Amino acid sequence: MVQQLVHPPAGADADGMSDAPRRRKLSRAPAVVSSRKRAFDLVLGLLLLPLLCIPMTAIAIAVWLTSRGPLLYWSDRVGRNNRIFRMPKFRTMNVHTPEVATHLLPDPEAHLTAIGPFLRKTSLDELPQIYSILKGDLSFVGPRPALHNQDDLIALRTEHGVHELVPGLTGWAQVNGRDDLPIPAKVKFDCEYLRKWTFLFDMRILLQTIVQVLRGDGVTH
Repeated sequence: MVQQLVHPPAGADADGMSDAPRRRKLSRAPAVVSSRKRAFDLVLGLLLLPLLCIPMTAIAIAVWLTSRGPLLYWSDRVGRNNRIFRMPKFRTMNVHTPEVATHLLPDPEAHLTAIGPFLRKTSLDELPQIYSILKGDLSFVGPRPALHNQDDLIALRTEHGVHELVPGLTGWAQVNGRDDLPIPAKVKFDCEYLRKWTFLFDMRILLQTIVQVLRGDGVTH
C-alpha cells in the first residue's frame, strides 16, 4: 500500500526550497498527459494490436508448455497520482516467487522459467501491456510504474512531482540504464523527462527503446 507522505512546512519543500519552483515543476504534468499524448497512445495501440496477436499467441503457448501456472502475471502497480492498477506481463517466473523487485531476490535466476530469460532479454514479456495502454493505465512513454511495495521509489517520485505522470511502457530512465540504475538515478531521469517532455522527445525514446531491445541492453535478470 502506498504510504501517506509527510508534507514539508508551508513555504518550503523537503530540501528547504520555496514552493514556487515546485509548483512550476509540477505545472509540466498536465502538458505531459495531454489529449494529444493520449490520442497517440490509442491510435498506435489499435494499430499494433492486430500485429501483436500472432506473436502473443505463440508466446502464450510457449509459456503454457514450459511451466505450470497462469500464462499472465498480474502485478499491482502505481499509476498516475499514486493510484494502484493491475498490470499484465507474460509470466517469466515460477509461481510462488516473492512479489518484490527482481534485483531484491537472493537468486533471481533460480526463480525463472525455462523461457523466462529469453522473454526478459527481448522484453517480449511486456507485450500484454498493450491492454494497459488502451485502457489508459499506461502510456507508451513515461516513467516505468513502480511496484505497490516499492515505498522508496514511490516516495521519491511523489516528492518531485513525477507521480502526476501517466507511467509508461518505456521511459527516459529505461533507455539510460534500465535495471542497472539505482532508484535516485531513475528518479533523476524521470524528473528530466517531466521538465523536457515534447512529442519529439517521446519519439526519440521509442526509437532508442527499439534499438536497445534488439541489442538486449540494460537487462540484468
